[in-house]
Amino acid sequence: MKLILAVLPEQAATLASDRLVAQGYRVTRLASTGGFLRRGNVTLLIGAEEDQVETALCLLREARQQVRREPGGIAIVLNVSGFERF
Repeated sequence: MKLILAVLPEQAATLASDRLVAQGYRVTRLASTGGFLRRGNVTLLIGAEEDQVETALCLLREARQQVRREPGGIAIVLNVSGFERF
């Protein structure tokens, strides 16, 4: 299991999260602020299996490319060896 942390501008994040959910990904959306001029960003937490990571990253890139008015985004892919529900 992988966890993708993606920080995107608002419009790109909305587009990306809609597309990811339509493809069956689980997405959690967090509002965040930072970067140049303290612009509003969105952090997406995306759960994906190993073989789904590249597709998820492609969907993030495509959404970002369609919304070019603001500075870019970033994605970090983390290994999740396990998790605990409580």
